[in-house]
Amino acid sequence: MKLLLISDTHLPARARELPPQVWAEVAAADVVVHAGDWVEVALLDELEARSKRLIGVYGNNDGPDLRARLPEIARADLDGVRLAVIHETGAKQGREQRCDAQFPDTDVLVFGHSHIPWDTVTPSGLRLLNPGSPTDRRRQPYCTYQTAVVREGALVDVELHQLPRRG
Repeated sequence: MKLLLISDTHLPARARELPPQVWAEVAAADVVVHAGDWVEVALLDELEARSKRLIGVYGNNDGPDLRARLPEIARADLDGVRLAVIHETGAKQGREQRCDAQFPDTDVLVFGHSHIPWDTVTPSGLRLLNPGSPTDRRRQPYCTYQTAVVREGALVDVELHQLPRRG
């Protein structure tokens, strides 16, 4: 099962649309995960139409229209991998311990908010993933997203992808 992980798209505030490379990943993915800060509902509609399966949450920049359609925390079982998605996890210091306490029955937690890619494993074995942003690099050198594969009940082949800089 192929996964695409994105967050903090901020459309149309930070970009007019998702980059073509990300839309190609949407087409290839079995599951698209969006960790919030969509900003406008049009992208949610388009991802729902173009994704085989979409799991998403709202972020701090998402208004009532998105909050009416998306949860604060989403959970799913992906062929034995217990996934949770949330927009914010708080400061990086102490993140692993906070997430262990908040998500004890989770194998993988996807989050966003910082626009900073993140990939760590907590003391309890929880995998923490932040794909960064495919549209707003902030202080990062590149806009980013992640892909991964669920195989035999495990998350494997997690890869961070850098997008070409926009002119």
